[in-house]
Amino acid sequence: MKVLVTGGAGYIGSHVVRQLAEAGHDIVVFDNLSTGYRWAVTAGELVVGDLADEEAIEYLFSRHKFEAVLHFAANIVVPESVANPLKYYSNNTRNTLNLLKAVERHQVPYMVFSSTAAVYGMPEQTVLTEDLPLAPINPYGASKMMSERMIMDLADTGDLNYVILRYFNVAGANPDGLLGQATPEATHLIKVASECVTGQRHGMSVFGTDYDTRDGTCIRDYIHVEDLAKAHVMALEYMAGGGESQVLNCGYGRGFTVREVIDVVKRESGVDFPVQETGRRACDPAALMADNTRIKQILGWQPDYDDLTTIVRTALAWEKIWQEKKTQNV
Repeated sequence: MKVLVTGGAGYIGSHVVRQLAEAGHDIVVFDNLSTGYRWAVTAGELVVGDLADEEAIEYLFSRHKFEAVLHFAANIVVPESVANPLKYYSNNTRNTLNLLKAVERHQVPYMVFSSTAAVYGMPEQTVLTEDLPLAPINPYGASKMMSERMIMDLADTGDLNYVILRYFNVAGANPDGLLGQATPEATHLIKVASECVTGQRHGMSVFGTDYDTRDGTCIRDYIHVEDLAKAHVMALEYMAGGGESQVLNCGYGRGFTVREVIDVVKRESGVDFPVQETGRRACDPAALMADNTRIKQILGWQPDYDDLTTIVRTALAWEKIWQEKKTQNV
């Protein structure tokens, strides 16, 4: 298919672009390069632009007959969304609306949307199904929830089919060292710990050690970025085969505590970096894991990297490569 990938120069989008190319799709990447990189676009055409620019979007859609849109472009840092909510409603929600206007005008039949488990908020259960009520507790989650709703409402008016993928905690890197997380000032646990290993950080903090979990720290479901990327390619194949619109969780269905993750990073790296234990952050649930029954049944998705040690090893290997890239000003 002729596919538009917004945010395709970023962490997750770049992994998806590589897999789309391997599957034979014709790709155009649209990215403002605010957190992405030219070198991360390993296939297709890169168009530098911003989804706030409706004229640029219209020009792009008029040049290409897109059969599918995969929409990754967004801000994703929860604390920043609390401090600067309008940035998130502008970039995540309004810009999704701008994109959907073009999707409607040009009658694009398929869309895959990058969403998040943050739309669930703080549910009582620890293993989350897609049918739970949505109750986000921060502007990031709310901005994604509103984008989901716009996509669903547009689909109800016409011929658009969608797959909304709700990510849990994405980590790791391409095993061949081609791609990885290079997001500036990243906040994800495995990325932060990897930066401690390479000396980019002098230490890290654990927020809360008194949760009702096996060691007192939060439990999260970590999914390897390559397994997540595979889900996007399979979502396209599913819709092209006549599949109906779906909302699907992306996770492994089991979790690890913060302490367990840090222990694996230290063990695999051989570096004993400082870890400071401090108080809880506001609105951090004790445990969040994905019920992934639906994505397995509907897409036939099966993970290839469901192993915390593998996730950490690929993240650590990438961090060393990324350090070299930065010294070369790539």
